[in-house]
Amino acid sequence: MKKTVTQLADGRELIYYDSGDSEARGAYADARPLEAVRTTSQIRLDPVLGEWVAVAAHRQSRTFHPPADSCPLCPSKDGWQSEIPAPDYEVVAFENRFPSLSGAPDPHDRLVGSLPHHMHSGGGRCEVVCFTSDHNATFADLGEARVGLVLEAWTDRTAELSAMPGIRQVYCFENRGIEIGVTLQHPHGQIYAFPYVPPKTARALETAIVHRRRTGRNLFEDIVAAERAGGRVVLETPEWTAFVPFAARWPYEVHLYPNRRVSDFTSLDDAQRATFPAVYLDLLRRFDRLFIEAETRTPYIAAWHQAPGVAGGDELALHLELFTVRRTADKLKHLAGTESGMGAFMNDVLPEQAAERLREAASS
Repeated sequence: MKKTVTQLADGRELIYYDSGDSEARGAYADARPLEAVRTTSQIRLDPVLGEWVAVAAHRQSRTFHPPADSCPLCPSKDGWQSEIPAPDYEVVAFENRFPSLSGAPDPHDRLVGSLPHHMHSGGGRCEVVCFTSDHNATFADLGEARVGLVLEAWTDRTAELSAMPGIRQVYCFENRGIEIGVTLQHPHGQIYAFPYVPPKTARALETAIVHRRRTGRNLFEDIVAAERAGGRVVLETPEWTAFVPFAARWPYEVHLYPNRRVSDFTSLDDAQRATFPAVYLDLLRRFDRLFIEAETRTPYIAAWHQAPGVAGGDELALHLELFTVRRTADKLKHLAGTESGMGAFMNDVLPEQAAERLREAASS
């Protein structure tokens, strides 16, 4: 892999990832007359739940469903200068121009007003990762070599962002489909470097520590062992296992784990890396076959969970949570009042039946 680091006109970092060493992507300068990015990101503590909430009012003006010939994630061309100055690329990552998390970290936890209102200014980083220069492709259309390069990019970004001051967790994810709320159709994902431990990770860490104290074992190793012996496995290889979780929240939800537990992308071994592309592509293509009668491809969120950089964080395990809001070809699962208001999920599809459908969706 060749990595080329350069800057956009407003000073944001841009990084090209290439499978060969012959490309000179950095030779293409960003000629746009951009002003420096100014953000107003704040992190406020919910005094009831004890959870941090990011407030980023500057994002109201972000790009929203541009025409295909004005896509900011396509390569630059005559008459159109995008976020990527080069006329072509394989994989590229760059700082988001409209970040939810941004700025120099504020080390001070300030009390605001007479109530227990705590706030930080700045902190964290948000990046965009483009998987291909082909505007009309999706991740499932990529070849295994390109997926391997994406994995290298995720690994590199995890290592670099984790080392930044104040970063507690690096989260790589992809949203696909307008039903999910995607505003740019070009195949891409994002990376959030959180200056705090997000609520879901914090809760999982608490549960894993309790499990360790009670059993002397790792929670996630026990989960994978139990699922491999159960009836909800969708696919398994010597290195990876994908299954529908026992208490799935979404109509079709699959979790993918390496069989040997690792904390993050940087800890994957050669065998895990070599076999990952085929497994991941298989899962994504199965999701598309679930609703082949639909007019659009299956919308999904692909969320990669990694261990946070806090005490006890190594109890957690790298894994993917892949799920869709589509429950039938013409029906979506919208969050009900119990789910949005109380966080109490109600699933319409039996997990065992979902696993059976996903097994049947294997390519012939």
